[in-house]
Amino acid sequence: MAGGDLGLRLSERRVQDDQSENTHDAIPNGALNEDPDTQAGVARIEAVSRTWDNPSLIIAYLTLFLIANVTSLELQVTSLMTPYATSAFQQHSLVSTVTVVQGVVSAVIKPPMGKIADVFGRLESFTISILLYTIGYIQQAASTNVETFASAQIFWAAGFNGFQILQQIFVADTTDLSNRALFSTLFDVPFLWMVWAGPELSTNILDSTTWRWGYGIWAIIMPICFIPLAGSLWWSQQRAKERGQAIPSALRGQSKFQVLENLWIDLDVFGLLLLAAAVSLILLPLTLAPSAEGKWRNPSMIAMLVTGILFLIVFPFWETSTKLAPRAFFPPNLFRNRTIILGTLIAFFYFMAFYMSVFPYFYSYLLIVQNKSITTAGNITRVFSLSSTVSSIVVSLLIKFTGHYKYYVTVGSCIYLLGMGIMFRYRNEDASTATLVGTQIAIGVGGGFLNVPVQLGVQASASHQQVAAATTVWLTLLEVGGAVGSAISGAIWSTYVPRKLQQYLPAETVANATIIFGDITMSSDYITYPHGSPTRIAINRAYQETMRLLLIGALIAATPIVPLTLFLKNYKLREMKQPVEGRVIGSAERRTGQNGGFWQRWSRRQETSI
Repeated sequence: MAGGDLGLRLSERRVQDDQSENTHDAIPNGALNEDPDTQAGVARIEAVSRTWDNPSLIIAYLTLFLIANVTSLELQVTSLMTPYATSAFQQHSLVSTVTVVQGVVSAVIKPPMGKIADVFGRLESFTISILLYTIGYIQQAASTNVETFASAQIFWAAGFNGFQILQQIFVADTTDLSNRALFSTLFDVPFLWMVWAGPELSTNILDSTTWRWGYGIWAIIMPICFIPLAGSLWWSQQRAKERGQAIPSALRGQSKFQVLENLWIDLDVFGLLLLAAAVSLILLPLTLAPSAEGKWRNPSMIAMLVTGILFLIVFPFWETSTKLAPRAFFPPNLFRNRTIILGTLIAFFYFMAFYMSVFPYFYSYLLIVQNKSITTAGNITRVFSLSSTVSSIVVSLLIKFTGHYKYYVTVGSCIYLLGMGIMFRYRNEDASTATLVGTQIAIGVGGGFLNVPVQLGVQASASHQQVAAATTVWLTLLEVGGAVGSAISGAIWSTYVPRKLQQYLPAETVANATIIFGDITMSSDYITYPHGSPTRIAINRAYQETMRLLLIGALIAATPIVPLTLFLKNYKLREMKQPVEGRVIGSAERRTGQNGGFWQRWSRRQETSI
């Protein structure tokens, strides 16, 4: 019996069993049932999917992989250009402001971009992202003051993060559940080699021209790289039309007013504004308060946070009202889905713990307490990203060949928590470089095994119409968790380090406590304050004890992840009906009813070999 036929029969039998035994559980039933309210953008990609051919899919994925290489290199280069850009305007201290703007926009842009993809289509939303991305870099390269440079981050962050979420949505459109984790990880792979190329390219740019070209070149490169993907999607859409597939338009209505009214409903504009306002008003005080004058005693910070929380509370009431939000961005049944709720909580705590341990102060700790060079400290902090990327590839392969995801989430959460514990244990200044690297490997492996399968579980819980909403909300909560962790770590660092320096520094240097805290070159200066000197002992003790508090917070944040993973629904990915219409990579059959094709033959060979 052919592997594909056997898989299909088992899938159909399992679906019938699941539906008869568990009809009240929204998902996977939600993923198994057709959605009667499929929006125009989703209908477009489903029409295209029914007529996909191998060259179109291959071109699309090769282009996305090429763009992943470009964006990985671009991030390495521009992160090193920002200090030079702000310094050119005599405003180097505003580097943190630029980072805050990027962070807030990165979190806010994901939900509307996912909704645009559902309403207008994948090609249209990809094009919007590239356009915003290009405008952002043109504005950064041409900026004449720091205000213009900072405002350009809005366009760049919207374009960049919009494109990242669209990559994941496109993977969900074109792969079955067993292969989705593997293809989702594909776009992280370029980091393994681009991380080393970025500093070299940055040096060459600064040596041969100005920092402006460090931004301007991407406004040329990205649109050119996007052309094959746009061509593939456009050509496939035209072919679908020729074969009689319906390609609906979001611009429907007999008058301009009706068109605008339908768009208002289809885009769930008020719901998206409510969510964007809530996330922005929560993230801004969380990221700004640690460095603001008066900190949390500042009434504007409290007002923003309270208003943001109120908006966040109102959001689910709006979304669950069929009268107010007939085309809700986050459909009511997703609010009741166990795996989606648990998955978003896991993402929140995962990033919260990360931003209280590995980033942003571990690098400073390595320079000050461990007396590592800039290169060594940078390489140690990169170990997390390297190990998490490699482990995400490994777990994606395991998911593909086993058809399960939940076990790896639980294993990953345990390794992640263990890594945090080891990092806490070896935070002392006499820890070896190998030990420090080992802690980052453990946390990275845990993160890789945790992050990718959780996203897959959330996507598996949603229908094709709802997968964009589920993915974007998951990624948004990930960002919010990072902002909360960053705010807590910033508050601890800025409160306890100065206090402990005042407490421990000897009388001859206690007057320099503020300078030592404010200037990392001073606190890490082992020539002025050598090993064994009273001042060095005091500095290291202050930073080491503060790092201990941060890691206690990280352990507390990481602990709930383990029990949360136990309550995820244990989907058997091979036995679930795929929530995507048309031809997908790895599917045992073509949903158009035709047999054969490269992806189908490849999938059957894999199933037969297991």
